[in-house]
Amino acid sequence: MTKLSDLPVLAVHLARRFFTSLSRAAPPASDEEWAESWLTPAEIGFWRRLANHDRRHCVQVGRNFVARRPDATRPEVAGALLHDIGKVDVGLSIPGRVTARLIGGRTARLRRYLDHERIGAELLAAHGSDPVTVDLVAERGDAWPDLKAADSST
Repeated sequence: MTKLSDLPVLAVHLARRFFTSLSRAAPPASDEEWAESWLTPAEIGFWRRLANHDRRHCVQVGRNFVARRPDATRPEVAGALLHDIGKVDVGLSIPGRVTARLIGGRTARLRRYLDHERIGAELLAAHGSDPVTVDLVAERGDAWPDLKAADSST
């Protein structure tokens, strides 16, 4: 369940994500090329499974992350780009995602969505991603505060 003190920031973030998710358009080709230039071949396969709105969001987070951390390594940027990869198999609609963030994991499906960081980290680790990438997706490591800030600003 979301803490009361986090609600104003969360509300702005969720509103932004909701309205930008209404478009089904793919990210521009230049954004796709930029993102894929940071990813390994296995990671590109996962990247391409993300919904268009999630890829657009992740590119924005990745670019914000690099702006905050100009000397970021390839595994760090990959972690920023793949931070939501655990959402791929959850299958929640946008309203379902917002509901999960607001009321918590009251059903197995909502709990799975709220656990997407662990799920994504395990998925990437099992397919050979760099431990730094895995740690960022799992919300750990030296670069995690920069990723959190980059994600919160979108």
